[in-house]
Amino acid sequence: MIEFSGVGQLRSPVVVAAFEGWNDAADASSAAVEHLENVFGARVIGAIDPDDYYDFQVNRPTVSGTDGASRKIAWPTTRLSVARPAKSDSDLVLIRGLEPNMRWRGFTDELIEAVHALGSDMVITLGALLADSPHTRPVPISGTAGDPATAARLGLEASRYEGPTGIVGVFADACSRAELASVSFWAAVPHYVANPPCPKATLALLRRVEDLLDMEIPLGELPDKAKAWERQVDELAAGDTEVAEYVRSLESREPETALPEASGDAIAREFERYLRRRGE
Repeated sequence: MIEFSGVGQLRSPVVVAAFEGWNDAADASSAAVEHLENVFGARVIGAIDPDDYYDFQVNRPTVSGTDGASRKIAWPTTRLSVARPAKSDSDLVLIRGLEPNMRWRGFTDELIEAVHALGSDMVITLGALLADSPHTRPVPISGTAGDPATAARLGLEASRYEGPTGIVGVFADACSRAELASVSFWAAVPHYVANPPCPKATLALLRRVEDLLDMEIPLGELPDKAKAWERQVDELAAGDTEVAEYVRSLESREPETALPEASGDAIAREFERYLRRRGE
């Protein structure tokens, strides 16, 4: 059982979770939760005991500190933190860690118990996968809900995915079985630039969280980093004719005007976001 400290009184808490590993192409989803931790000054309230869930020969602990008295070992684990966005009626419970190596059902049981103990009834999981999508277009984000009622309430689709899954899928299923409303957002990262980071995908995930929660998320330098990332990939493609031709073939599969991001609803969301950031 996770032991908490310094939780305080939470206001209608919403859980946002991401895990490094199979679910996290280019570290895009874990970087989104890390961004939320940083911009909202999240404080750690607890962590899962790693002994039961991690193989330390696969995910090794790290040692730091040059003075013998201050040297510390940091064990790979999953941590929970809380944040209080200034312009929101809800607090955030942020879960970030590593996909466990074993005992996944026990791992998710601990997380579900923690969600109940913290008084949350909504869980948002973030993931990222490699896909045949061009870096020049907006990052595709798929959003699904864990049950038909949540899907109808939030205007999403119920998940129809069949195939191998990671801890994000297992945790989302555990939420549904525990009668917790759950939503999952996945970013499609161009597979030909799979090395982390991918700030463009991280930015796209954060904007979907922002829209869902109607919450302003300070983005800081992330939009500039996303533009710089795209320019760097442009330069890579310009110097390699095969990559350039492949990108053009991906772009030709679907005209830019046919993308979901070019729809009236998407344009309206962007305009509302612009006004919200201006305080209007």
